[in-house]
Amino acid sequence: MAIGNEQVAERVLLRPLYEDDYFPDHLLDKGRAILLRLCERIETERPADLAALYALTRGATEEFNLLEAEFEAAGSEFETVAREEIGEEFWFIATAYGFADADAEELIAARDW
Repeated sequence: MAIGNEQVAERVLLRPLYEDDYFPDHLLDKGRAILLRLCERIETERPADLAALYALTRGATEEFNLLEAEFEAAGSEFETVAREEIGEEFWFIATAYGFADADAEELIAARDW
């Protein structure tokens, strides 16, 4: 499914992390795919309120929890810069889909990182 939201479609998700050799591109690609799947779910399911949005972001956050082990195995990790960037991407996605009042921490509340 192609992303219909122009803001999201034009953005290079996780760009700052791709610019840092500490983060393996093939694993960032997996993280980007998680974010794009989240966008697809938002476009398909059209959450009516923040509770419904948070349910979708919870699933994506749990996928990032699993991905963190792959980063660690590759000699990387979700350190401060990565955690902030991932969180910012969740917030960007929420606002791009009309949820400007979303709580940035609640979007990623299920995180282990």
